[in-house]
Amino acid sequence: MAPGEVTITVRLIRSFEHRNFKPVVYHGVNLDQTVKEFIVFLKQDALKIIHQAHKSKTNELVLSLEDDERLLLKEDSTLKAAGIASETEIAFFCEEDYKNYKANPISSW
Repeated sequence: MAPGEVTITVRLIRSFEHRNFKPVVYHGVNLDQTVKEFIVFLKQDALKIIHQAHKSKTNELVLSLEDDERLLLKEDSTLKAAGIASETEIAFFCEEDYKNYKANPISSW
């Protein structure tokens, strides 16, 4: 990998209610690209930090419903400025589905 490029895991969330997601590892991610550019690459709606190396994890099985102001990535920010570093795990999901689930966080098993 070139300098400024890292490996991150993106959790592609299909359903909050059914806890259906798939982790995908991306190598060589350029931290100087904007979040919007990375979203275009992923072809979806929203990104949120799940876990960073050497930091605590949430108890939620799919995604923490807290700290949106700090953890939801802003499209005009670079990945680096948004706090993405090597081995960061982020979620990728439909923002409308997230808002609906957050308003009524009931899981179906």
